[in-house]
Amino acid sequence: MKKNRKLFVIDTSVLLYDKHSIHSFPGNDVVIPIIVLDELDRFKEKSGVVGESARYVNRYLDDLRSKGDLHKGILIEEIDQTIKVELEGTDNVPKYLDAKSADKKIISCALNIKNNNSDRKLVVITKDINFRVKCDALGLSAEDYYRDKVLDSDDDMYKGYLDIKVDLKETIDKLYDAELSEEEKTRLYEDVNGYIERDFYENEFLCITHDNASFLGMVKQGRIVRLKNEKDFKASMSVSSKNREQLYALNAIMDENIDLVTITGLAGSGKTFITLMAAMAGLSSGRYDRIVITRNVQPVGKDIGFLPGDLNDKMLPWMSPIMDNFKHAFKDKDLSYFEMMLKKGSLEMAPLSYMRGRTFSNTFLIFDEAQNATIHEIKTVVTRIGENSKIVLLGDTDQIDTPYIDSLSNGLTIIAEKFKNEHVAAHVKLKKGERSYLSAIAAKII
Repeated sequence: MKKNRKLFVIDTSVLLYDKHSIHSFPGNDVVIPIIVLDELDRFKEKSGVVGESARYVNRYLDDLRSKGDLHKGILIEEIDQTIKVELEGTDNVPKYLDAKSADKKIISCALNIKNNNSDRKLVVITKDINFRVKCDALGLSAEDYYRDKVLDSDDDMYKGYLDIKVDLKETIDKLYDAELSEEEKTRLYEDVNGYIERDFYENEFLCITHDNASFLGMVKQGRIVRLKNEKDFKASMSVSSKNREQLYALNAIMDENIDLVTITGLAGSGKTFITLMAAMAGLSSGRYDRIVITRNVQPVGKDIGFLPGDLNDKMLPWMSPIMDNFKHAFKDKDLSYFEMMLKKGSLEMAPLSYMRGRTFSNTFLIFDEAQNATIHEIKTVVTRIGENSKIVLLGDTDQIDTPYIDSLSNGLTIIAEKFKNEHVAAHVKLKKGERSYLSAIAAKII
């Protein structure tokens, strides 16, 4: 091994988070402590992405055995990366660490490698924040796995809309003028775009103002088009927006040319209610044949298979927000309408782990609590979307229940960022809590 190559000790959390992480360090040497293989073995029977990742890594390492000795290290020539399984650790580890814990065994292994390679840089890669702190305290360099991160900080997150103040009232007047020529529309677009330091994103919402005059619009193929308002929606749905951001969200969801909508916002901002009402409108009009609601149930407790009843019965404990919105929207206190839709098949609740292999055509799919999913889990769902379907992903990136992901590395943040300039996608961040004054204040100060 060359001295200028870095040594990366990979934690189980990284391999489970992204199965391809095992070959994501080209030009360097990857070390997998033997205890990590034991941990992977515990996860291989799991359903969903975690189980798939464990099985993939196990199969990959098994295939590598035919190319050499894993204990000595095997070179992957295509990426100039070696992979080695390390058996030995060191006894020079603080006694206060739990002797039986995987963390201590990985730290022991890393310290031993560091002691034997003092002239090389060693980094422990883990998604576990606490583990990184332990490593730091023991003089080991430790980093998060950054491959999927698309932003440096929360401040960089895409909101989906812009507020722009223009110099001339004439600009506002032109935006309302339906008789403008295509050439004039182009010049107007370029003029307004000149007020910001970047190009507009496709389907980005705009609030353009001059003194007391204002215009709400949306970017569409090099043009600024006027937003639909409450009157435009009343024919198809009995809901009105309570703030500007909710109106943006309604326009995005109701736009037949937008197949993917991501909505973030604090608790009580109306994410679920607006989406559900739009889905019901699409179902009533015949645009969609069914509504499918999914979410990741793993972070909350036991695997769904432990629960009694059929699939819908198993999902009910996790669908309280949906049922609450049904009660509110349709005055359905005993949920009879909700249950009728389930029986008819026009409403389906599906756990995330059951999505693989399915195709959703003529479907309005709601992915609730998407901030708790990895980008790989969200990819599994989005790639299931067939013809004449829409998927709406909802979540609050400040309320993440899943270990190893945060506000920047969760799937919802990543997909919103990666799709922000695609004509089939739109994103909206809801800022205001509309559940109650108490709820809004609590979300801000607690």
